[in-house]
Amino acid sequence: MALQLKPVRQLMTYTLILSSLLASGALHAATTLRLGWTTADSPVDPYAITAHYFQEELEAAAPGEFQVSFFPSNQLGNDAEMLQGMQLGMLDVGVITGTQLGTLDASFQINDLPFLFKDSAQAHRVLDGELGQTLFARLERQGIVGLGFSEAGFRHTINNKRPIEQPTDFAGIKLRVQPSDLYLASFRALGANPVPMPWSDAFTAVQQGTVDGLEIPLSVIYANKYAGAVKYLSMTSHTYNALALLMSRQALERLSPELQAVVRSAARKAIERQRETVASNEKALIEQIKAEGMQVNDTSAAQAFREVVAPVYEQYRERIGAELLERTLKQVSE
Repeated sequence: MALQLKPVRQLMTYTLILSSLLASGALHAATTLRLGWTTADSPVDPYAITAHYFQEELEAAAPGEFQVSFFPSNQLGNDAEMLQGMQLGMLDVGVITGTQLGTLDASFQINDLPFLFKDSAQAHRVLDGELGQTLFARLERQGIVGLGFSEAGFRHTINNKRPIEQPTDFAGIKLRVQPSDLYLASFRALGANPVPMPWSDAFTAVQQGTVDGLEIPLSVIYANKYAGAVKYLSMTSHTYNALALLMSRQALERLSPELQAVVRSAARKAIERQRETVASNEKALIEQIKAEGMQVNDTSAAQAFREVVAPVYEQYRERIGAELLERTLKQVSE
């Protein structure tokens, strides 16, 4: 006659079996990581590419150890809300625009100084070196670990009024900018009328004419369908758009030292791949943007733009940190 277990005894038996299997390694509970970002989950969106490559590298390094859940398109809030979520341990990982980090530590505003980097290679070298290490050390004290900077490329200007070929062309154009006082100061110096606005409101604002345009990277223009809503794209390359791959310190410290090392290594590999992908996508993106009807022009007056925004550097010298700024300016001049 088969032994009939009472419900409580059955539950106890199953619990003991499960505990034994977990202890022996026969069953393994994956670490779940909630990963959020603000833009679309598109194959050409730089935020999305960073997220997916990070998941792929984690799986390659530690098969079955991590289960990554994606939350694009502001599903977990805007950048500021996701930063707060990571500080509180409610969000595990985020791909956050570097500009927003300036709200936690003013030193991060150095990345947003207009016309700081001459090209992506220079930006990579500086951000992967002493500058990036210094910035992330300050961030960790606030409960967030910086795993590295991927990129969205340089930011350019799109608007429905006129092409931008020289600084005076910015006059009177109402541009959505990231909610950053430095961005406001930079575009005011150029003669534009900057309007701080969350990313989630930007597309509707352009459609309704609340703003004339905005300044964003090529990949974000295309992935978020701005090519069909805005007439002019001017390749101003005014700011290098660094994206920070961040992790809640609470989430990271819950992992074993071995898995923490896996996370950091996977992030590094994902960022290297992401940068290569973003760079290779850009030429094709310009052609696709043109095909959708947007008029594209280059700007050849880079020095003229730099001269116009020079007072912004002095305005933010003390806030960013005079020594940090001087060290960085020395590196970009080498």
